[in-house]
Amino acid sequence: MNRIVVIGASAAGLAAAETLRREGYEGTLTLVGDEPHAPYDRPPLSKQVLAAEWERDRLPLRRPGELAALGLDLRLGAAATGLDTAGRRVRLADGGDVPYDGLILATGVRPRRLPGGGAHVLRTLEDALALRERLAPGRHLVVVGAGFLGAEAAAVARGLGVRVTLLEPAAVPLAHAVGEEIGRVLSRVHADRGVRLRCGVTVTEATGDGVRLADGGTVEADEVLVAVGSAPNTEWLAGSSLTVADGVVCDAYLEAAPGVYAAGDVARWHHPLSGTSLRIEHRTNATGQGMAAARNLLRPKARRPFAAVPYFWSDQYGTRIQAHGFLRDHDEVAVVEGALADRRFVAAYRTGDRVGGVLAVGMPPTAVQRWRQAVAHRAPWGDHVRVTV
Repeated sequence: MNRIVVIGASAAGLAAAETLRREGYEGTLTLVGDEPHAPYDRPPLSKQVLAAEWERDRLPLRRPGELAALGLDLRLGAAATGLDTAGRRVRLADGGDVPYDGLILATGVRPRRLPGGGAHVLRTLEDALALRERLAPGRHLVVVGAGFLGAEAAAVARGLGVRVTLLEPAAVPLAHAVGEEIGRVLSRVHADRGVRLRCGVTVTEATGDGVRLADGGTVEADEVLVAVGSAPNTEWLAGSSLTVADGVVCDAYLEAAPGVYAAGDVARWHHPLSGTSLRIEHRTNATGQGMAAARNLLRPKARRPFAAVPYFWSDQYGTRIQAHGFLRDHDEVAVVEGALADRRFVAAYRTGDRVGGVLAVGMPPTAVQRWRQAVAHRAPWGDHVRVTV
């Protein structure tokens, strides 16, 4: 291959580019990003950046010299607008196009928004800095959505002396993922810190001075943050012949079409360990998939399925929450170390007759390691949990 193009100057896109060079690819390597910034880290946006503990100079994933050493044809601030898979060309917003022999899609996701105006979202550096400027002691922030992103932002805001109201449509936040009992434990952490949590509340619109609810009521606020999930950036692929269904649909090798691979938040691939089609918005998954897609593209005869155990973490009020594996759609959850009452515990999740996932709150990584191995090896639930409890 003479020219490989990576669309998305993200963690996944950078990992793909670095892997290609590390594996010996010497051809033209184009990295296209719609933001004007070189690849930077996103998880700190809702934590260290929002809390004003980090400035923008801490975010780049690589120093300028390290990026230059890759010998990239770097196209920043250049959104991809179309893909011609037959002609093997990517169209850009500036009217130009880029030919390719191999292509890796790492275009990520964008935040879902509410109707109306005046609400913040939290995805880019500019998003984080704009919200940070508005968070001052005594001001009132409404956070719509009590998932991990919304919870992190609420925790940071409380630490800054901001009054926080957290609005969540479910009866128990995160119950669909972690179970009702653990969802209640995580919710009480916020209540104890002074967050007003309202569950079973549907927000229909941002009004400019708060939000409007489905029952006709309103909640006034100085600022509103919408954290109700994301949508994969796939619209630009219309007419490309790629299969798009809540992400770019790939096989177990991350291949979406001959010579076209996807990685990171935008990729929906067949996960060999779970046996299902997944799209995962985790930082560690993005890096791992970027590396795997690059290797499989470069050496198709030595391809390997991408079967990593999903992992994510969240920091709230100085406590780290870690999760490995598959927590959603579990059949049973059991606390296997620590205690819920102490808010220091490890919980295992059963899917069928196997250990499907594990969640740890306030525990060191060593307490989670063997459970991660149990997930990776699909350990039998009965034997493994009975021995531990």
